[in-house]
Amino acid sequence: MARMASKELEQLKHTVPLEVLAESQGYTLRKQGKDYVVLCPFHTEKTPSCVISPGKNLYHCFGCGAAGSVLDWLQHTERLTYLQTLQRLRELAGSASSSSAAVPASPPVRQTLTDLDDDGQALLSQAVNWYHQNLLNSPDALGWLEKRGLNHPELISHFRLGFAGAHGVAGALPSPHSKEGKALRSRLKQLGVIRESNHQDHFRGCLVVPVVGGSESYDLASRGRVLQLYGRRTIADHSIIKGSAKHLYLPSPLVGIWNEAALKASSEVILCEALIDAMTFWCAGYRNVIAAFGVNGFTAGHLAALQYHGVKRVLIAFDRDEAGDRGAQAVAEQLTGCGIEAWRVRFPQASDANAYAVKSSRPESALALVLEQAVRMDSACVTASGSITASGETRPSLAALPGSPSAHQPAETIACDIMPSGELLLRCGPRVWRVRGWQKNPLSEVMKVNVQVLDESTGALHVDSFDMYHAKQRQAYVSCAATELVCELSVIKRECGRVLLALEQQQAERLKAAEAEQSSSMVTVSGEDETAALALLKSPDLAERIVVDLAACGVVGESSNLLTGYLAATSRKLDKPLAVLIQSSSAAGKSSLMDAVLSLIPEEERIQYSAMTGQSLYYLGETSLQHKILAIAEEEGVRQAAYALKLLQSDGELKIASTGKDEASGELVTREYRVQGPVMLMLTTTASDVDEELVNRCLVLTVNESRAQTEAIHAMQRKAQTLEGLLQCSEKQYLTRLHQNAQRLLRPLKVVNPYAEKLTFLSDKTRTRRDHMKYLTLIQSVALLHQYQREVKRVEHRGQWLEYIEVVPSDIALANRLAHEVLGRTLDEMPPQTRKLLVLLHDQVKTWAERQAVKPNELHFTRRDVRASLGWGDTQLKIHLARLLEMEYLLLHRRGLTYEYTLLWDGGSGEEVHLCGLLDVNDTTTAAMDSKGKTFRSDKDGKRSPIGRDVVGGKSGGRKSASEQTGQDLAADPVGVADNAVIRKKNKVPLSPSPLLSNSSS
Repeated sequence: MARMASKELEQLKHTVPLEVLAESQGYTLRKQGKDYVVLCPFHTEKTPSCVISPGKNLYHCFGCGAAGSVLDWLQHTERLTYLQTLQRLRELAGSASSSSAAVPASPPVRQTLTDLDDDGQALLSQAVNWYHQNLLNSPDALGWLEKRGLNHPELISHFRLGFAGAHGVAGALPSPHSKEGKALRSRLKQLGVIRESNHQDHFRGCLVVPVVGGSESYDLASRGRVLQLYGRRTIADHSIIKGSAKHLYLPSPLVGIWNEAALKASSEVILCEALIDAMTFWCAGYRNVIAAFGVNGFTAGHLAALQYHGVKRVLIAFDRDEAGDRGAQAVAEQLTGCGIEAWRVRFPQASDANAYAVKSSRPESALALVLEQAVRMDSACVTASGSITASGETRPSLAALPGSPSAHQPAETIACDIMPSGELLLRCGPRVWRVRGWQKNPLSEVMKVNVQVLDESTGALHVDSFDMYHAKQRQAYVSCAATELVCELSVIKRECGRVLLALEQQQAERLKAAEAEQSSSMVTVSGEDETAALALLKSPDLAERIVVDLAACGVVGESSNLLTGYLAATSRKLDKPLAVLIQSSSAAGKSSLMDAVLSLIPEEERIQYSAMTGQSLYYLGETSLQHKILAIAEEEGVRQAAYALKLLQSDGELKIASTGKDEASGELVTREYRVQGPVMLMLTTTASDVDEELVNRCLVLTVNESRAQTEAIHAMQRKAQTLEGLLQCSEKQYLTRLHQNAQRLLRPLKVVNPYAEKLTFLSDKTRTRRDHMKYLTLIQSVALLHQYQREVKRVEHRGQWLEYIEVVPSDIALANRLAHEVLGRTLDEMPPQTRKLLVLLHDQVKTWAERQAVKPNELHFTRRDVRASLGWGDTQLKIHLARLLEMEYLLLHRRGLTYEYTLLWDGGSGEEVHLCGLLDVNDTTTAAMDSKGKTFRSDKDGKRSPIGRDVVGGKSGGRKSASEQTGQDLAADPVGVADNAVIRKKNKVPLSPSPLLSNSSS
């Protein structure tokens, strides 16, 4: 078939629509704007990534990089030769009849060697094999390679290097007068191996390097095919005829990538200007190297291959001259535009890789040095003089040692990869360093890691675990690695140093990220939120506001418990905070009560756990609990840690001595772990019998378990399903944020109680020593909560200024109101549930006795009778009836196989609880009290509040102190409804609670 003119070829390419051809072949096209998308026929995919542009009649696949015209599509999809493809195109264009017509002579258009038919590729491979054998038999050519430092024993065979010699392949062909000789010469002329002008070998006198498509090349059509031949004249430069080229290629398009396998094996690649330079790096051990076709020979194929194989960094090792710098900058712009890092390898001025290595006595070390000194490139220009822009980065270099001119420069970033598993990968030439376990080093002076170094060219590796900061261990590792990898000790030592620097940089980045996360987690209150929070804290009815807001958040009743819990949570800012234990039966709402209080406390100031082990508190961190709330869901979950909790609450800190291994010597040493308080504890429990050591350290809150409270909870739950409940949920979010901001604004001020010496408390039991401190702390918590309504005073003591606020009578009044209920129940001799059963039994027995016309103490009843009338569970009755029997409130009778009870208690309802021994601050004399509290009395007659139970304490005389009550008043006459009552009603009118608090039924 006669040659086709380029004009006719271009016309033919535009005549056959590519989209029509693809559809005729069975491919499904989908319209996308002006173009079409189709599943790429050149690689497997599920989502179409191949775009066909009808306007240009071209295609391009963004998945594998395949691109071209309708000619390329037809040839690759139907696996035709170039000539067959032209014939097929003519048939599709309807011009097959004109194919036999003579075509005027025109300059031949060189086709790419990819398009050669099998015969052409076979002939080209035979030429490459002849060149290769000729090199092996040419001492002069081998000497030239030795002189250029290209003496690696595997270089010639690995890349099939050859030598054309004086006559080249033309001298080995049959006679030009024979038919076979003419045919071979004609074919080789078409390939460009023999020149048309002088009929001589194109590469005569040259070293020949074939560029062969790899088995996993980005271009499917080029795999396993000879794509280009490179020739380098071996005679001296001064002997080359003027005007003759020193570097030669076949007169075909420059396609293919020499050593493309390196792109798949490494994410960092060295790009050289010429193949001789690339082979220099390869012989020095750097297998991750490719070459361009000259200073301006970085083709679209190179870029497509880099993207296809996922290369992340390219070290451009072009010549250090003006042309090389311009070419490097042009390559860098293309790389950075595709998201690939570009680094400039800077040789000495007017030098290239081969010349630089040949002049060095240690080429491997010299090349390693210039690679370490590579400079990060961007759109800015790197000039031939070596100056770089301010935006450029410099890879770590051995030149930046202490005492050198650049020693003051900050350490530059070492390029490394962090894998999803956390491994650090660092590539140094042909060696890949892998580091594991570097994240597990909490101390800055320890760097225990597992390090593996692998030489990809030989497969040799060495792996060991050691401390990178331990000089002897590091030196031992370097020596063993150098022996295993058959490499110079200085090279491995330098690369190990780079690994250490990379680890330090990664540790520093982790530290910065942790600090940034910690700073970002710090909550800042906006101006608007601060104004609203201050308005709340300055509200004159702050206590009532708290109760109202908690009710708006969906908590029914429990006003005193909620307010007490809120004040206890506020006490976390004091030096001796309170502790709270919420006690109730199962499903009574103790967790809801705790969650309601904790929801109003900032999240960063509370820590919640479901359970804790015995040693867990000791290792939380020295200041992890300081001035925070530690909330445990169930008291049972911290029984193992009960001892530590008691110490933390009493002493304000924990200390433990534990053995551990010294990081430096490996010997066992004793270490001290300390946890600083104070910390506010909040626990819940369903147990009736709680550890007394824990109870007397806590304020015990009991949940209201009455039927009325249950009905109120049911009504609240039903209301939550309505529109009003939806709006209330939104209001809850606002109130929660409001109170959290208010708590953030509270300062940990000292609280001074000027009336402390006038206060009194029960002293008939030793446990009241702790209860008295709870009472005083409760007063301090009330004052601290109202700090924005108090004057902050300052006093100088031993050169230091102390800030404090003072307690006012209203603080004591509120504390008394809560103490009467909370501490009054705490000091009761029996648990609240048992007391409640006793009261209910008293009322029921009284009803049964009236119905049967007998005295209450003569009435016998069974457990089944109580269970049927009160609706209590059998397990609950067993526990509480056994406790009442033990405390002699019931008498047990046996009648046959059944047991009957008789009630021995007939006094008081037990519903009104009062803590005796507290001063009443609501009398008229209290209002006239001076600032020093000298006239602080309970009533006009100078008497204290009467006692609530004769067995706990006596009434106070006008001049009796709290400590004198026990000795004199235990024999006082009983006060109350009945003579043998345990908990009595007060004769005196109690403190006037706020309407909200007085409605509490808990």
